[in-house]
Amino acid sequence: METFGQHVLGELWECDRQLLEDLKHIERLFVNAALQAGAEVREVAFHQFAPQGVSGVVLISESHLTIHSFPEHNYASIDIYTCGEHLDPGIAFEIIARGLKSSRYEKREFTRGRHGPTESKR
Repeated sequence: METFGQHVLGELWECDRQLLEDLKHIERLFVNAALQAGAEVREVAFHQFAPQGVSGVVLISESHLTIHSFPEHNYASIDIYTCGEHLDPGIAFEIIARGLKSSRYEKREFTRGRHGPTESKR
């Protein structure tokens, strides 16, 4: 079976608190990261929470990029899933980590759909 895509999950620590609260900055950052990774942007939706935090998604033809920020902890969790061989979710991850000024992060990469199911689990 061919793969369905690449999935990057990120934990961004020690980010700039003001950037984590800036909805417009995060929205521009995520759209730019998607474009720089080679994606085609379809829809963009971000929400500012009170008293703090931003959640959002950039839907791309090839899947999605998402974030939830926790400014009070200088932390953000991100999720980048791309299908297709011309995309590099690692590029998007690096752009986002730099754009939020994360000085420490953890990145986990998964190849989705590499193997078919061997048994059903519930």
